[in-house]
Amino acid sequence: MKKVGIIAEYNPFHNGHIYHLKEAKKMFNDAYFILVLIGNFTQRGDISVLNKWDKTSIALEYGYDLVVELPFNISTSSANYYAKGAIEILNKLECDYLVFGSESNDVEMLKEVVNITNNNKEYENKIRHYLNEGYNYPKSCSLALNDISSIMIDKPNDVLALEYVRAIYNINSNIKPISIKRTNKYHEEEILNNITSASSIRKNINNKCLIKNTMPTSSFNKIRDIKLNDYFNYIKYEIITNDNLNEILDVDEGIENKIRKEIFNVSNVDELIMKIKSKRYSYNRIKRMLLHILSKTKKDYNTKINYIRVLGLNHNGKKIIKSIKDGIDVPIITKYKKEYDSLFKDDIKASKLYSLITDYDYKEDYKSSIIKETKN
Repeated sequence: MKKVGIIAEYNPFHNGHIYHLKEAKKMFNDAYFILVLIGNFTQRGDISVLNKWDKTSIALEYGYDLVVELPFNISTSSANYYAKGAIEILNKLECDYLVFGSESNDVEMLKEVVNITNNNKEYENKIRHYLNEGYNYPKSCSLALNDISSIMIDKPNDVLALEYVRAIYNINSNIKPISIKRTNKYHEEEILNNITSASSIRKNINNKCLIKNTMPTSSFNKIRDIKLNDYFNYIKYEIITNDNLNEILDVDEGIENKIRKEIFNVSNVDELIMKIKSKRYSYNRIKRMLLHILSKTKKDYNTKINYIRVLGLNHNGKKIIKSIKDGIDVPIITKYKKEYDSLFKDDIKASKLYSLITDYDYKEDYKSSIIKETKN
């Protein structure tokens, strides 16, 4: 049984994702495909325009055999924890290959960087130097790497791909990383053809005529309206009433004082981010920070994979689970039971928050059967 893993947020699922999956299936036409899915909130702190159950249905429709969820606390963490958690899930599922998109499309270079930087004191010292200069952590890592190797990794998918490769190495996994070159720029905002970035689709989310041809109908029809004003007001309330913001994940170095000062000078989340943003604190880091303030995610949050929650599967997905269930060291949850509440309480809390700002019914997470199954 050959198993191929893909890690994705699908916010939203679009034609570029179809291309990526088709290319992967060309490479492994006899394999079973596993999706580690980022749910209702993403690694950059975005509110997903597709909820996790709709993403699951679409993923099964387009050829995945098993869809499992990356827990909320890990899926909204910095890239290294995010990647490590996703790789650990695939490793526990005894996945053979990981397929990801990257700008450089150079897996050997990524492996070389891992070898250069792991346990490298010079690299770590240079990172600290650039942090002291006021750069954020990803930029500091990029500059430090360039100093010691003349290699520059600063594109978003390359940065994430590097962390995937590093995680595979650090947990001594046998997963083989495979790259597919990205066909568009992540940060592009203009939609020029029917394959574009998820960022450009979200940027133009209210222009239905423009975005309609960039994604399959099943994805387009399931895009949800997000109550951004409500989201801002919930965050504002937490900032005003929480006297211990410094305990929250990503709230560091006294930045809570600036947040408290600026919250009354802005009228939406974007304005607040721009008031706080600096060379040290990137837009995405602040976006994650505000989400963690809302969810009360503390710095000592759980980063361990102590369960695997199945969102959807088909006949082949059942085979995958059957093939590994006797040897796996964590429970594979396919049906909701009250006894599991302590395991994924943070995921349920995230679903409740998501229901406050969309039309999502958080009771989906409490159904006795949480499997979205299709016939194979």
